[in-house]
Amino acid sequence: MDDLTSKQRLYSIIQQIPKGRVATYGQVAELAGLPGCARMVGRTLSQLPAGSQLPWHRVIAASGKISLPENSDSFIEQRQRLADEGIRVTKNRVNLSTRQWQP
Repeated sequence: MDDLTSKQRLYSIIQQIPKGRVATYGQVAELAGLPGCARMVGRTLSQLPAGSQLPWHRVIAASGKISLPENSDSFIEQRQRLADEGIRVTKNRVNLSTRQWQP
């Protein structure tokens, strides 16, 4: 599978994550048919063009943590966007047992 096809599959899955829910990098990779490619998900999201409408903020680490450097502009934006959707972030973690998307 070429890189463009992989990205399109990842974008398709991320677009489906509903407001108020999160998915992990590994979960997104698995759902896109790319098991074991969690890092590819992170790399792909880090390369999104400015102003992208893809809900990148709904993708978090398997531990429930926001995986961006704490207090970076992107970290602050992700935390705020999650809060705006009613997702509580405590100690930089989201409670996966109540907020993880189950397609």
